[in-house]
Amino acid sequence: QVQLVESGGGLVQAGGSLRVSCAASGRTFSGDSMGWFRRAPGKEREFVAAIDWSGGDTYYAGSVKGRFTISRDNAKNTVYLQMHSLKPEDTAVYYCAAYSGSYYDGGPTFWGQGTQVTVSS
Repeated sequence: QVQLVESGGGLVQAGGSLRVSCAASGRTFSGDSMGWFRRAPGKEREFVAAIDWSGGDTYYAGSVKGRFTISRDNAKNTVYLQMHSLKPEDTAVYYCAAYSGSYYDGGPTFWGQGTQVTVSS
């Protein structure tokens, strides 16, 4: 059974930094893209960032580009999202996602349960 387990969420002040992690189990995703999405209170879930299987190709939503960095460690079957210069509008539940193949080819196949990130002003 595939599981994606996020960790590292929490409360941080505006301007601060936080790193969230997602550990996958049940299968290896070393050949697949992985990504992060988020859902803010009262809003739809939105794309944040994606990374290809090698880590060499990344893609970001415009709202986080330049502030967030996605990375992965295939040996640990883990993907990370490093967040800097956090803003109150970044407050959301952050979800890890795993694709079957490339993120160019469609939406994620697997989802984590989410981790709460709260940015205070």
